[in-house]
Amino acid sequence: MQELQEPFDVLVNGVVYSVFPEEDNIYTIFKAGAEFGKIEKDTENLWIKLNPETEMPLFDNDPEVNAIGQAITNYVPEDDGDDEEDFE
Repeated sequence: MQELQEPFDVLVNGVVYSVFPEEDNIYTIFKAGAEFGKIEKDTENLWIKLNPETEMPLFDNDPEVNAIGQAITNYVPEDDGDDEEDFE
C-alpha cells in the first residue's frame, strides 16, 4: 500500500494553490481558500480536471490545470530532517 503524501502548496503565476494528494495521481486543489477542484495526471505533460459531481475527466485543455500539474510534478518536499549545512 502506497503511503499518502502530505498536503503542500505550489505557486503558479503568483497564485498559491494548496494541493491535497489523494490516490493514483489525483489531487484536490484549493485556490485562495476555496476548492478549485480535483485534477488528475493524464500524460507526462497533460493534466485534466475532474467533473465535481461525477469525478469523470473533463477533456478540455485548460492551461491553468496544466500549470498547476506542472508545479506538482516539479514540487520537491522540504526536508524536515537533518540540517547538515549547519555544522561548520
